[in-house]
Amino acid sequence: MTAATPSLTARALRLLSTREHSRAELERKLARFEESPGQLATVLDSLQAKDFINQQRVVESVLYQRSAKRGSLRIKHELQAKGLEPEAIASAMEQLRGSELERAREIWRKKFTAAPSNAAERGKQMRFLASRGFGGDTIGRILQGSDDDGL
Repeated sequence: MTAATPSLTARALRLLSTREHSRAELERKLARFEESPGQLATVLDSLQAKDFINQQRVVESVLYQRSAKRGSLRIKHELQAKGLEPEAIASAMEQLRGSELERAREIWRKKFTAAPSNAAERGKQMRFLASRGFGGDTIGRILQGSDDDGL
């Protein structure tokens, strides 16, 4: 390693300074800089012991950033892509479940001013909500207006 080349720890801290990263994300991003086998695992163990890498903070960060604009399915996929433990993902999904309909309705209201008047418009609105990660039951409830007092 030359004097101008940052160490693995410095690279990891630089990544962590911009946003929360899971251990798996850091492993993917830093693997190419590992000079000897096991070096990266040692660095990540050290950072995790010092609480620089924290799975719960990663989950909370994703929920905070994404829940206002995304459905549970999209958020779940993002958490899985970050390599988080299934228990942490299940806990996050439980948190989101209670507000799913309300969040979907708010996103729908921002995009559309009225309920669909024909099949083509209904399909467009359904695809929009599905692309945001909302499930079929939630989409159906939003478009039927069965749970909404002011549609």
